[in-house]
Amino acid sequence: MSESKALPKLGQSEAAQGYLLIAPPLLYALALLAVPLGAIVLFSFWSQDYLTLDHALTLKNYREAFSEPLYGQLLLRSLMISGAVTVVTVLSAFPIAYFVSFHVAPGRKSMWIFLITIPFWTSYLIRVFLWKVILGYNGVLNTTLQGLGFIDEPLTFILYNANAVVITLAHAFAPFAILPIFVALEKIDRSLLEAGRDLGESHLMTFWRVTLPLAMPGVVAAVLIVFIPTVGDYVTPRLVGGPGGLMIANMIQTQFLKLNNAPMGAALAVLAMAMVTAVSILFILINRRFLKGSK
Repeated sequence: MSESKALPKLGQSEAAQGYLLIAPPLLYALALLAVPLGAIVLFSFWSQDYLTLDHALTLKNYREAFSEPLYGQLLLRSLMISGAVTVVTVLSAFPIAYFVSFHVAPGRKSMWIFLITIPFWTSYLIRVFLWKVILGYNGVLNTTLQGLGFIDEPLTFILYNANAVVITLAHAFAPFAILPIFVALEKIDRSLLEAGRDLGESHLMTFWRVTLPLAMPGVVAAVLIVFIPTVGDYVTPRLVGGPGGLMIANMIQTQFLKLNNAPMGAALAVLAMAMVTAVSILFILINRRFLKGSK
């Protein structure tokens, strides 16, 4: 009887220890994630007249955000640029991850992963400036193409526009897409692929019906990892985007730092987060239907 009474106390003690273990990271996450997000949402319902901040709750910022065409244009452009970056990055990352997973000897895979992570060794800002040098009017790319005789005059559509933003961001986020896809491909049981071929499936159909569905968790992770942060990027559009490549994050920065209108910047940030959340949920639902249809 004494032993049965001691067991619940022991269980309660272990539960208490578990709660104590997760309490510090939970508080840390709340302090650095939930509280700032809550502050941004609260700010979006305030108003500001230069240095005077009015704490009265109002929907003025959201009405202005929906009525001003510039904000809608920037939101749409951010969505399109981020979507293009995601498509280009994932489509270019999948063959690399597939090659490393299926065609590289096991003893050399770590070296390939090491090489893929080399871009992380340099500052993100330095990589953006390097692309500015490469894509410039008299940059490396134009000079090389002119020297080879492929073009007569420098290309002007590869810098200071949305194309430059897509190219630069696709390169910057490529490792983030390659690694989750590689991990998903590594988890695939190779015997399933052999079984598909034994049943008469071609390599292409085996890839479509076996490899791709099993790799979709990695593809979904890559899409979300690339799509979510690129919507909020403001350094790359500022440096290589030009007037036609600016995104919503640049307007948010302007509202906070130059126009002294933090509530309006907060409202735009909330709308951008809502847009990203809606697109991400939609993509996940579409992916689930794809996986159900492939079974």
